Amino acid sequence: MVYPDRAAAGRALGESLLHLRASGPLVLGLPRGGVPVAAAVHAVLGGDLDILLVRKLGVPWQPELAMGALGEGGARVLNEDVLRHNGITPEQLAETERHERAELERRQRMLRAHAAPIPPRGRSVVIVDDGMATGATVAVACRIVRLHEPRRITVAVPVSSAEALHRVGEIADETVCPLVPRVLGGVGGAYEDFHQLSDDEVIELLGTARA
Repeated sequence: MVYPDRAAAGRALGESLLHLRASGPLVLGLPRGGVPVAAAVHAVLGGDLDILLVRKLGVPWQPELAMGALGEGGARVLNEDVLRHNGITPEQLAETERHERAELERRQRMLRAHAAPIPPRGRSVVIVDDGMATGATVAVACRIVRLHEPRRITVAVPVSSAEALHRVGEIADETVCPLVPRVLGGVGGAYEDFHQLSDDEVIELLGTARA
């Protein structure tokens, strides 16, 4: 199974999420690649559409391993086990935070120019990305959203490895993924068109969906 593009994947994903339509969900896309998927999911489900700006704090010599995450509004979570087991010093943590906070603020300036974040508190929240290989980014996204006390968190992706689904399933209330290959060589392999989106494309998608 191969999706033509992210929008087609989002429409298919939306059909797997129809049980959430009545809740008027808040659909959150992870920029950049998750936004066209989220916009298509939102078109099927209704509710509200927004982006979820998070930055993973990766271990300096193993960036895919999350020692924590940063979110908008000063949200911050740390994985104390990872910090302890890898001997991360306060200086190493501070330097990683400084770099990732700068990138988070840059994206905020670009992508939040015309709309403030929609509060997740008390909402049924659907976190959407274009796929999960390790699940690390989506896992920390769940932890950031949980700080805002949503009623329920569903993670929805068009394609994922079994390992990633298991990792995220321990944090989210529900995971939905129509395609779980026996071997996932890479998320891009599930798409005919998997081009790198620009910030301008993301802004246009959000504006169109909200209009």
